[in-house]
Amino acid sequence: MSIPLHEIGRLIKLLQYRNHRSLDQRFSQIGTTLAQWDALRAVGGHPGASSHDLAERTFQTDQSFGALAVNLVDKGMITRTPGKGRMLSHVITDHGRDVLEKGNVIAQEFLQATFSPLNETELAQFHAMLVRLTGKS
Repeated sequence: MSIPLHEIGRLIKLLQYRNHRSLDQRFSQIGTTLAQWDALRAVGGHPGASSHDLAERTFQTDQSFGALAVNLVDKGMITRTPGKGRMLSHVITDHGRDVLEKGNVIAQEFLQATFSPLNETELAQFHAMLVRLTGKS
């Protein structure tokens, strides 16, 4: 292969790093962070989910998600209630849904700009390659 694989990996990491920094900066304008918005997205899309399930959906450890959830409860964006055994059930609040919706607009605008150099065919090919490499759709 003429392109070193480590270079491909580095470029993927660079794109992710740039996206995270830029989105965090934009989300600060609505009083949230990328991690909080992602957690709101997970809770909003899976009401009643456990901390463990939400941690997996947001690529965090159980401990990290637990600390994040406490912060979101303190900000009035989610509620946590006891479930089976030691499980905590998570539900987004109206305030959390408002922040999530504002964040969705920010993320959509940013990601459209990020991927604008790719035409529809290239974007579809890129998506198909990522699905193939990750085994996820």
